[in-house]
Amino acid sequence: MGHIPLSYAKEDEPTLSDHFMVQLAQEYLKAMKIENTQFIVVKHGNTDHPHCHIVFNRVDNEGETISDKNDHYRNIEVCKQIKDKYNLTYGKGKEQTNIQKLKGAEKAKYEIYKIVSDSLKKSKNWNQFRDLLKQKGVEIQFKYKGQTDEVQGISFKKGTYSFKGSEVDRKFSFAKLNNQLQQSSIRQTINDANNPTLQGASLVGSVVDGLGTLSTSQAHGDDYEEEMFKDRIDYEEKRRQQKNKRKRRLGM
Repeated sequence: MGHIPLSYAKEDEPTLSDHFMVQLAQEYLKAMKIENTQFIVVKHGNTDHPHCHIVFNRVDNEGETISDKNDHYRNIEVCKQIKDKYNLTYGKGKEQTNIQKLKGAEKAKYEIYKIVSDSLKKSKNWNQFRDLLKQKGVEIQFKYKGQTDEVQGISFKKGTYSFKGSEVDRKFSFAKLNNQLQQSSIRQTINDANNPTLQGASLVGSVVDGLGTLSTSQAHGDDYEEEMFKDRIDYEEKRRQQKNKRKRRLGM
């Protein structure tokens, strides 16, 4: 099954009759090449903005699987086309959502989005990120490849609800979070190196600390679990860099 919510700005509510919302949903499905299959459109009233949910059978009437390849990019283009065609209001992003109007899983997802976004801005490495999330009641759960230490994905849990990072927001996949935290760490290291009060310290030591690659528990007195956590992140990043080098050599 496939599930797609279509949300509209509150300013457009006067024009969004049930008939018009069904028409928009049908046009959206056709533009997304989701055709010749069973589907339902359900109007939902749990928020202060009009929206509906489309649930459809990914196996069409001929028994063929409806591809979801590049759905994310096609969705962006299709939504723009429909909004421009009918002069609908462009959304203002998740930050403008009134969380108090939501319930259950949807409320938990938006709460996690806000907490992850705020914590990410204040974090320079994975340990800081995890600690800030924990203070707000959100846990990190990693998905590993088989029996290895290679991280394949990340989930966030708050209370009884758990979501994959990409379900909360596409920028919260493990790869994207890891890249952003590394960039934050590098920027912090550069700032420290340019700070006159820190110039007397060893630049090499500063870089090592900033990148979070120190992995011996004797160095800072960190417990074994903390060090294993950092080692896993370092290991995954080295693997990613090696794969990228191989791809460049092969011209991929």
